[in-house]
Amino acid sequence: MSWFKREKVGISTATANKKEAPDGMWNKCPSCKKPLLNLEQVENNYVCQYCSHHLRIGSVAYYSILFDNNEFTELFPNLTSGNPLNFTDTKPYVDRLKDSQAKTGLKDAIRSAHGKIEGQELVIACMDFAFIGGSMGSVVGEKISRSIDYCIEHKLPFMLISKSGGARMMEAAFSLMQMAKTSAKLALLAKAGLPYVCLLTDPTTGGVTASYAMLGDINIAEPGALIGFAGPRVIKETIKKDLPKGFQTSEFVLEHGFLDFIVDRRQLKQKVATYLKLVG
Repeated sequence: MSWFKREKVGISTATANKKEAPDGMWNKCPSCKKPLLNLEQVENNYVCQYCSHHLRIGSVAYYSILFDNNEFTELFPNLTSGNPLNFTDTKPYVDRLKDSQAKTGLKDAIRSAHGKIEGQELVIACMDFAFIGGSMGSVVGEKISRSIDYCIEHKLPFMLISKSGGARMMEAAFSLMQMAKTSAKLALLAKAGLPYVCLLTDPTTGGVTASYAMLGDINIAEPGALIGFAGPRVIKETIKKDLPKGFQTSEFVLEHGFLDFIVDRRQLKQKVATYLKLVG
């Protein structure tokens, strides 16, 4: 017979006394699967401290990283999409827009702002993937166009941060027209002699890649970003061949001459500021 007797099995805690970690305090790295404390993510510019994977972030985070003291003036904040085609798929397009606006707190898939980066004035248009996959609709094209007009009027450099699944199918040809519209506006920016910086992030695909995302005076990307036109699965099924290792990653795109360099997000502000000083 054993010389001790267990009174209770395990640790018993009353339900009322149990405490859960607050939502949003922890996240998991999609690459190495290790837990990440939200506060540490912010301090590390949303880059995993274990494997350096760049987490997907939106305009709020990018502006806090790039603009001095997170101070900026948002441009054209109230533009919203119409429904010119009365489009309906699993739900009416109008309802999809309202749901996305309520969920994200955004008006559409892009925000534009005027601020300073290391003391130098800059206009940054940043896409938000959380809003219908960062899709390019008429509002996206209009905000970019108006931002370029603003830059020309005030003689300011322009930076665009791309993060998109491509054209917005709910607007059909109206969406595709934004490719030509933004490209024409960028030609005017170049004619005015003002710098245009493109930052391609994960993912940058479809009509966005085929237009303004690759037209920069300098094209840079974050490490490991998916950059391409059609997706790798579609390409593989079309050509009936296996794709090279790392196909459509920013490293692959750099190797084939479509990027100027890849920049770690933790050095992004310094690199962009240095470029602006060189060309200013």
